[in-house]
Amino acid sequence: MNEALNDLSSYLQEKLGSLIGKASIAYGDLTLDVAAGDILEVLNFLKSDVQCQFVSIIDICGVDYPSREKRFDVVYHLLSPRQNLRIRVKVQADEDTLVPSATSIYPGADWFEREAYDLYGILFSGHPELRRILTDYGFEGYPMRKDFPLTGYVEVRYDDQAKRVVYERVELKQEFRNFDFLSPWEGTDYVLPGDEKAKQ
Repeated sequence: MNEALNDLSSYLQEKLGSLIGKASIAYGDLTLDVAAGDILEVLNFLKSDVQCQFVSIIDICGVDYPSREKRFDVVYHLLSPRQNLRIRVKVQADEDTLVPSATSIYPGADWFEREAYDLYGILFSGHPELRRILTDYGFEGYPMRKDFPLTGYVEVRYDDQAKRVVYERVELKQEFRNFDFLSPWEGTDYVLPGDEKAKQ
């Protein structure tokens, strides 16, 4: 498998040249780093070239690295059934970078890009309908970013008196922050109720 990936890596570097920033084999897949402006040209080549034929898009996802200047990786996973190989293509982006939409090459990229937008706030230019897909209407923020609070900003409940769903700001109750440490796995130093019956 590694021999086939090494051959593919050499072939792509020869054919695409400066369009590929870096090529490496990681976790059994060939990984290509590509600039956002070059992604459509690279994807089109990977799909249409006779030696590649990566005709199936498996996934497009986001990864958040908040400490980096370009905090997001947009990761494309492609499959070539003819070559029986997978490839991973990465593009670095930030909140303002417009990543060209891959829907013109892979129509199945539509919902993957919507998900990356909804959960990370990654923007795709040329997408036919870039709107949220998983979160609710009016949702604020991007829940998969590492700086998004674990409790969120609002909570949703059905109000029986108003006969509708209401949104309220998250309010952490104090009793949820204090623990009584009565559970046996907390390692208490005192006798729990019922322990007096246990054999010593």
